[in-house]
Amino acid sequence: MTLPDQPPTFRPESPATRPWWWELSSASGEVLTIEGEYADQRFPSQADAESWVGEFWAALADLGVDAVTLFEADRRVYGPMSLHA
Repeated sequence: MTLPDQPPTFRPESPATRPWWWELSSASGEVLTIEGEYADQRFPSQADAESWVGEFWAALADLGVDAVTLFEADRRVYGPMSLHA
């Protein structure tokens, strides 16, 4: 079964519409790239980004993420913030 083509008005989400994102880092401060459902998450607002990390911080820590830094486009908002107590 094939799906119909996207309507011509469909525009994929872009960094301009979802400028908030988390940089993930290891205990040594190395920036990490992870695979799977937690990779490359982008958000339309700071609140959405913070809610997401609040919900998934333990899963990120299990993947070797030690700290996160919040960005709005290229501007660092805050961090690094540890994922450990």
